[in-house]
Amino acid sequence: MPTSNPSPRHRSVIVPVVIAVIAVALTVVAIVVSRPATSTTGSAQGSAQASQPSASSGANSAEPLAKLPRRTAGDPLAMGETDAPVVMVSYSEFQCPFCGKFARDTEPGLIEKYVKNGTLRIEWRDFPYLGKESMTAALAGRAAALQGKFWAFHDAMYAQQQPVNSGKLTEDYLASVARKVGLDGERLIKDMARPELADAVGKDFTEGQSIGVTGTPAFIVNGQPIIGAQPAHVFEQAIENAAEAAR
Repeated sequence: MPTSNPSPRHRSVIVPVVIAVIAVALTVVAIVVSRPATSTTGSAQGSAQASQPSASSGANSAEPLAKLPRRTAGDPLAMGETDAPVVMVSYSEFQCPFCGKFARDTEPGLIEKYVKNGTLRIEWRDFPYLGKESMTAALAGRAAALQGKFWAFHDAMYAQQQPVNSGKLTEDYLASVARKVGLDGERLIKDMARPELADAVGKDFTEGQSIGVTGTPAFIVNGQPIIGAQPAHVFEQAIENAAEAAR
């Protein structure tokens, strides 16, 4: 990765502690979920508990957040129509227990209800902040995307999610996950070393930091943030509100 854009594995996530900024961010989140600012659903064990996601935004945050969707045709890390009225940008990583909860419990319902009918597009963003294994897994996800099966790999990774920084997310393990969903495991390992994949992960990570993402999962639905693995109805309401506003 270029020197001017250090890899996420060598960077710590720095949160600007500015009271006014945090107050505005909490206000925006409160509006999205249609109730006073909510905390992340449930609690994770170990290190994940100390790394609850947060976001900061300034008074003019709506415009930059609304510009986050890329709508790139053929993007293997996105699902849904490029011209869908609602785009949910998802900052996630494969070690995060909260991301796993969302992927298993909430995302399938959103796909069935909103992606399939053309209302919603979901765009994945890598935000591997929990350690070296997070970066390794992110590269594996990108390598799976080169074989056209990012989402199958994504589902398999979360279906049997490994403990945070357990030492289990080795190249051999990731290749075995890839084989289970019909990918070439040896090619996956080889492709993980391609510099452009690390660059792409770094681009996503930097983008997230630039809007105040400090943990995962963090979602932006047509410019409005939803922080954490909130209940399904929170996402449904945000999507329906955004779809109505887009008409």
